[in-house]
Amino acid sequence: MPPRPRRAEATAAALRADIASGRYQPGDRLPSEPELAAQLGVSRPTLREAFRVLAEEGLLRREHGSGTYVRERPALATNLDRNFGVTTLIEAFGLTAGVAERSEGLEPADTVAAAALGVEVGTPLATLRRVRTADGRRIVASVDRCRADVLGDDGWPPSGSLYDALAHRGVAIHHGVARVWPERAGEEVAALLRVAPGTLLLALEQVDYDDRAEPVVLSLEHHVADAFEWTIYRRGPGGEEA
Repeated sequence: MPPRPRRAEATAAALRADIASGRYQPGDRLPSEPELAAQLGVSRPTLREAFRVLAEEGLLRREHGSGTYVRERPALATNLDRNFGVTTLIEAFGLTAGVAERSEGLEPADTVAAAALGVEVGTPLATLRRVRTADGRRIVASVDRCRADVLGDDGWPPSGSLYDALAHRGVAIHHGVARVWPERAGEEVAALLRVAPGTLLLALEQVDYDDRAEPVVLSLEHHVADAFEWTIYRRGPGGEEA
């Protein structure tokens, strides 16, 4: 992807500051393109590029034929071709990452976990269950499973990044393979996320592999759908290798 023009970046920064200062409130419709471009002293194409940047960040939403609005609740834009933790994502948007509920212990591997991690059914797995928050709002219920021998006696880190903790033990996560699907919240997950049963969530299951292509961690996350926007890089027919 080519670098964005500096003028567009500066325009996006100016609008971002106006939103942060409260000049434009959540739900506000921004001035028309000609009016706002004149106020900022930029061309309309530059302004549109700035809008695109802020829409990707989850700060703006554009409605065809209506205008551009400040989001009532900024969505966290997550790019599925990058592998990083929920904490990193939340903090990248200037929000406070937290954990509302947490439990850990050894749980026997079910058939799904056994197949994903290459162990026998019933093998004890170090299991971490958390409800993740952004500025106090519950947005992700997650279950992480890892072979107990990989974590060792230290177990799960009390806070911070699991990937950093694994790296400290000499286990570098090389890549992850994920699948995403829509799922209605069952009673248990609904209670954890404080949403109504049947609320549509985005489920993400991922297996993380080390640099030897050995499976290390199996994660299952249920995301509150309106808290996220998902970005996927898709190669077109012209980008296929010959």
